[in-house]
Amino acid sequence: MLRRSRRPRVLPTAVAVAVLALAGSVLSGCGGGDDSTTITVLAASSLTGTFTELGKEFEDQHPGVTVKFAFDSSATLAQQATQGAPADVLATADASTMASARQAQGGSPQTFATNTMVLATPADNPGHVQAFADLDKPSVKYVMCVPTAPCGIVGQALLKQDHITGKPVSQEVDVKSVLAKLTEGEADAGLVYVTDATAAGDQVGTVPIPGAAQQVTSYPIVTLAQSKNADLAQQFVDLVIGSTGQQVLGKAGFGKP
Repeated sequence: MLRRSRRPRVLPTAVAVAVLALAGSVLSGCGGGDDSTTITVLAASSLTGTFTELGKEFEDQHPGVTVKFAFDSSATLAQQATQGAPADVLATADASTMASARQAQGGSPQTFATNTMVLATPADNPGHVQAFADLDKPSVKYVMCVPTAPCGIVGQALLKQDHITGKPVSQEVDVKSVLAKLTEGEADAGLVYVTDATAAGDQVGTVPIPGAAQQVTSYPIVTLAQSKNADLAQQFVDLVIGSTGQQVLGKAGFGKP
């Protein structure tokens, strides 16, 4: 008598995806079966260039260690940290956002840099923006960060301080998105950090903002309570606040803490 072959059990699509994702995260956390270790750093998008450079420096100093970054709005990253995201270090673009992630902190935050804002324009300055007050001209389309992001909080303070009543045509999640609007020709001006304008080079022009020095944003960094590599996480923090980190940050235009 012929026996029926049993059909393989097929998991529902959603379940299969979840299982694959879990397997992937487990393999990643184990270093894929070798002796490597990975630490994950959640960092404000305005730190992309400097932290990427410092990550490579850290890997050179720690053979077998890989530094992965998640660059995003500080508010988004703080929320992810408090929800237990598998990460080791958090660096935000302001102290109040860092304070919102207090329950996830593995120590006391340390300020490692400061920043101020500038008005950026596309390189060819199609809106003929010559002064911050030009944002009140109906013909000028400008963009800025959302009010919940540190760059948006500082931007709003500067608009109020300088009595600008013109409204932005859009509000972006972070400074990188504001810069993208400029380089893609979708806006005449945008409020960005000095460091981001510096990193953009000849892609943008800049116009000073009156009183920008009165609205300084501070950048704190801390290890996370959920870190599985607390010693390495602290060593990365030490690199950032130490002489090497300060040199890299200073070269990018960040102010001292």
